[in-house]
Amino acid sequence: MRCPCCDSINLPGVDRCSVCQQDISQQDKPMPCDRVEQALMCQTVATLQPRQALTLPPHAPLAQAVACMAQHDIGAVLVVEPEEGLVGILTERDVLFRGVAREAQSLPIEQCMTRRPETVRETDSLALALHKMDCGGYRHLPVLRDRHLLGVISVRDILGYITQICAGSHHGR
Repeated sequence: MRCPCCDSINLPGVDRCSVCQQDISQQDKPMPCDRVEQALMCQTVATLQPRQALTLPPHAPLAQAVACMAQHDIGAVLVVEPEEGLVGILTERDVLFRGVAREAQSLPIEQCMTRRPETVRETDSLALALHKMDCGGYRHLPVLRDRHLLGVISVRDILGYITQICAGSHHGR
């Protein structure tokens, strides 16, 4: 990377020019090419207005979690311990691959949930949230504020936001 001040060549990723000590940390950041890239790189998870998550304790029966997901038309329940906070997530996939396979609707959800789920902070970029979803194959991410559960976002929330941007609507959800 060339320093814009002295034109010396520096290693990629360095914060200061090795010759003139000028701050060059912003020189190698990717630049958005369109509205969608701009929104993904600059807007935060808070833009999606994460909805309040449906939570259950780890000892709740799997059947209760399935009934709650069906009643509220959602694909995930966050598993919360009063003292520890978020300890897991139970998704439709967990139910299909772990719960139904055991034919045990009376099992506590802690035996089927995904422990220590990937999370995002409300201040993280939408690009980071989408990246975590893509790399991990997740459709839901718990949203934290200062290590406290704020809500949950889904890939559907991000796609809806991108659709609004593509349609030219920047307001609301």
